[in-house]
Amino acid sequence: MQAGSLPELWGGIECTVNRVGDTYFDQLQRPGIRLGTDELDRFAELGLRALRFPVLWEKTAPHGVDTADWGWADIRLAHLRARGVAPIVGLVHHGSGPRGTSLVDPSFPEGLARFARAVAERYPWLDRYTPVNEPLTTARFSGLYGHWYPHGRDQQTFGRALLTECRAVVLAMRAIREVNPSAQLVQTDDLGKVFSTPALAEQAAWENERRWITWDLLCGRVDRQHWMWEYLVSADIDERELAWFLDNPCPPDVIGINSYITSQRFLDEHMEDYPEWSHGGNGRQQYADVDAFRAAGAEPIGPEGLLRETWERYHLPVAITEAHLGCTREGQLRWLLDRWEAAVRLREEGADVRAVTVWSLLGVYDWDSLVTRTQNHYEPGVFDVRGPRPRPTALASIIGDITAGRQPDHPVLQGPGWWHRPDRVLYPARRTARRQPLPIRGGSEDVMTPGPDVRSSSRRRPILITGARGTLGRAFARICEERGLAARVVTRAEMDMAVDASVDAMLSATRPWAVVNAAGYVRVDDAERESGPCFRENTAGPVTLARHCAARGIPFVTFSSDLVFDGAKRAPYVESDLVSPLNVYGRTKALAEEQVLLALPSALVVRTSAFFGPWDEHNFVTIVLRELAAGRTFVAADDATVSPTYVPDLVNTSLDLLIDGEGGLWHLANPGAVTWADLARDVARRAGLDAGAVDGRPTASLALPAARPLYSVLGSERSTIMPALDDTLDRYLRESGVGAVGAIA
Repeated sequence: MQAGSLPELWGGIECTVNRVGDTYFDQLQRPGIRLGTDELDRFAELGLRALRFPVLWEKTAPHGVDTADWGWADIRLAHLRARGVAPIVGLVHHGSGPRGTSLVDPSFPEGLARFARAVAERYPWLDRYTPVNEPLTTARFSGLYGHWYPHGRDQQTFGRALLTECRAVVLAMRAIREVNPSAQLVQTDDLGKVFSTPALAEQAAWENERRWITWDLLCGRVDRQHWMWEYLVSADIDERELAWFLDNPCPPDVIGINSYITSQRFLDEHMEDYPEWSHGGNGRQQYADVDAFRAAGAEPIGPEGLLRETWERYHLPVAITEAHLGCTREGQLRWLLDRWEAAVRLREEGADVRAVTVWSLLGVYDWDSLVTRTQNHYEPGVFDVRGPRPRPTALASIIGDITAGRQPDHPVLQGPGWWHRPDRVLYPARRTARRQPLPIRGGSEDVMTPGPDVRSSSRRRPILITGARGTLGRAFARICEERGLAARVVTRAEMDMAVDASVDAMLSATRPWAVVNAAGYVRVDDAERESGPCFRENTAGPVTLARHCAARGIPFVTFSSDLVFDGAKRAPYVESDLVSPLNVYGRTKALAEEQVLLALPSALVVRTSAFFGPWDEHNFVTIVLRELAAGRTFVAADDATVSPTYVPDLVNTSLDLLIDGEGGLWHLANPGAVTWADLARDVARRAGLDAGAVDGRPTASLALPAARPLYSVLGSERSTIMPALDDTLDRYLRESGVGAVGAIA
């Protein structure tokens, strides 16, 4: 290792092929996931030095190496080689092998070794391998918790799966090195830490020893004095099988740490303080097991502490081989930077920290359910794949900064991640005493505290938000606070956005890094007789803001409406469709779109539709519930079809796009087409109210002053990134305080 040099930045692709029953869940077959040469070019352009890349046994040689299909891997590995990106090849990624084998099959190790030799013979230039990703984690999920095949829930299945995987690693590397003696083992596993109350200190200590078992086995450290020896023997593992690892050590060339926000746990015997899903035990004691970051009694450690513990335990090269957090965009940026800075600091101290791996470049699907069912819950990564082509997120820009030797300086990095903040705690402690596990040999810890002054609140530039008294402005203020984004929300009295001097003064005083216009004239029917005020608020104001943002180089977001369309299309409108508004309100919005983008082409102009949300009393859904709960009939149009938009989703998605640096027209509405009357009936049924009390009538019979399109559903040709309507209605009912009979709390 060259003293003073920086770690490398690697990339990774979520490529799990796990089995649940007889069903295989293949991450590379999920919607939008494409891994062609175009995607590999995008990865190379980020400046990544290496890529964790799948050549998976189950997919390449499901019926044996003699009938292996190498075509997919041939093209992509050759392309990576030509682009100067070094593959780190994975052979089994949370899998259980082809259908004819499993993690408890005694022939699994030899079968993987035959495949590994075939890979090495076909690609003799490959020099880094991960034969089995995360053996301990996979053994727990497959043998102890029953999530994945073979669905064991006992000590015996866990022990057998673990030993099978680790033996497979040794035999696979032996076979590879017979072809390429210089091939290196990059052995990954999830590394967390467990904290507890004093009464559960022994259990926490045992789990903190178990977390090392993959690397301890490979390094030949599991002897009769090892904490896990007796446990494994009691799990029907023959002592000769354990001794085999002592005689056949295969120490990793790089120890790869995959550490997630849920990897650190807190155990507490006072189960009444915690949700029922967290309750469990060890056969002797019952306790709650929750994320340490969410528990008041825990003091989780940061990435520097985990790296230091690993380095001091093994004194082998270490790397963070997966760095991913499924959350809002600024959280993803802060999470990655925390890990990068930790790796840099520890390397400067003299530890051989090789790399940090950005995971996952194309995002991940359904890991919120541990890939046990298909819900299409997607977490974006460096690229968001929910459009015609992968769209780079803000992660791509800070990766470019790091690989170019620059300090990332996105404005949202000035704030601490939620895991640093006091409001991270969901489970208050009953007692104030510090709750730590028994000490485990070696390793100092860095407790998760806010970072250096660069992220202190005194130096944070805000997002300037207009419309402090409106539904959207209040929602932005609330969500920015929840996300730890500095914001300044202003009323019209504080800044008249249609007056140049007022705008200039506010921008000079607040020095925002972005401006969000959440203000506007919203009374569609009144606009027919108040066209002047409507034009002033919906067109002149946004255009004035756009001009000033253009002059100062400030990103700008403003909102438009589905009412810029006339409904003649009768299919979801996309961003490139021509506008043809039917009323004054729609005309002011259409004119604002045109003039804002003329003044500031990089502006983000969001078309949306039919707001509803949990924090105001004047939206359609809330009014429906209030009227029906009072026993009154509710009249709604049954021939006007819209795409309702849940305000929290709209705000969160808009903020993510703003942070990503997106611009131009975007359609943001929750996917789903419904008439106003059917929306009222649907939410009534979900709330336990009488849907028959909804009186559906033609729009023409409602005598509305402003003409409306009978079809104004919004689709998108750019990307569909909002949750489905069904999901939003359920969340609305939970978050708005609606009781069992629909009363608004």
